[in-house]
Amino acid sequence: MSTVTNLASPLLNTYPPQPVTFVKGRGTELWDQTGKRYLDFLSGLAVTSLGHAHPEVAAAVAEQSETLLHVSNLFGTEPGRDVAATLDRLVGGGGGVFFCNSGAEANEAAIKLARKWAGPDRYVVLTAEKSFHGRTLATLHATGQPAKHAPFQPLPAGFRHVPLNDLAALEAAITDDVAAVLIEPILAEGGVLPADAEYLQGVEALCRDRNILFMVDEVQTGLARTGEWFGFQHAGVSPDVVTMAKALGNGVPIGAMWAKADVGAAFQPGDHATTFGGQPLATAAARAVLTVMERDGAPGVANAAGAKLRAGLEALPGVASVRGAGLLLAAELTDKSGPDVAAAALEAGLVVNGLTATAIRLTPPLFVSDEEIQEALGILKGVLA
Repeated sequence: MSTVTNLASPLLNTYPPQPVTFVKGRGTELWDQTGKRYLDFLSGLAVTSLGHAHPEVAAAVAEQSETLLHVSNLFGTEPGRDVAATLDRLVGGGGGVFFCNSGAEANEAAIKLARKWAGPDRYVVLTAEKSFHGRTLATLHATGQPAKHAPFQPLPAGFRHVPLNDLAALEAAITDDVAAVLIEPILAEGGVLPADAEYLQGVEALCRDRNILFMVDEVQTGLARTGEWFGFQHAGVSPDVVTMAKALGNGVPIGAMWAKADVGAAFQPGDHATTFGGQPLATAAARAVLTVMERDGAPGVANAAGAKLRAGLEALPGVASVRGAGLLLAAELTDKSGPDVAAAALEAGLVVNGLTATAIRLTPPLFVSDEEIQEALGILKGVLA
């Protein structure tokens, strides 16, 4: 019998007070310690894309836990090989994969690879204002949110931020010391702000012209969430480096960096490593996730469900507009606070995120049902009223 409560705990004060303690999940549903049911339209920040306690993922983790948990990256494992091959194919082929444990680590690997590839005189990485790339010291500086930088100065040198969708500003920022551009197809944590397809195409062209790397952060947008396997695929571009995490393990921590073969060749044995990256438990989970996603057509399902959710949100009184793609959506509110609406929705049994002062974020599981979408819209309608 669980005795978990929301009283004081020995956890460090790095998050706001936790209003609910969840003890069980199944699909799109969660239950707290009192037995109250919730609809989860946040998916642990776009992580549980197949829903909670997915039976095939659970079975793969259980079987792997009794088979082989860890041998280090000095040796190969079958799940890691299989997942790397699948990711290479889904990105577009012709590359290699480095496994790690999180999105921040994947972006850290990309930054190091860009510096190694470009050489000692070119070390600057250009990113977008309002972007988010992680919380290590380097990825924090890559993040285009100065308020997050202030407590941790001095941060590592080598990052410059430019406005999203402003190709002229990006071109002006490309100096002789620039190694790469790192861009999110949708600035997810920055407000669900999409990069225009024409902009991404222009970024790619500039990178080719100036001989710098075109790197795409797909940590939140990747793996079917936007209605394509990766967000960059909406624009028809071909990045040199792609990072991913979140949905890859459906809750089991795993990240990955993919790089084109000629770019990835800049890394030699000893240049970068991680003890736990790509360990068999995580890659067994990822293998099951990718198998289910491919078999069940996850990008198309997310695209269709996202269209229904978007239309329902746009019809709600109190919603000014909806932005994003697939099932990565933000609802801009007419006259209410995003955090206040998220708190009221939680009280009413719906988990969403107060993304900004005026918007909420919705990232439900990719296979959310029509009935669950309608239930969530009904809850939001009541909250907004």
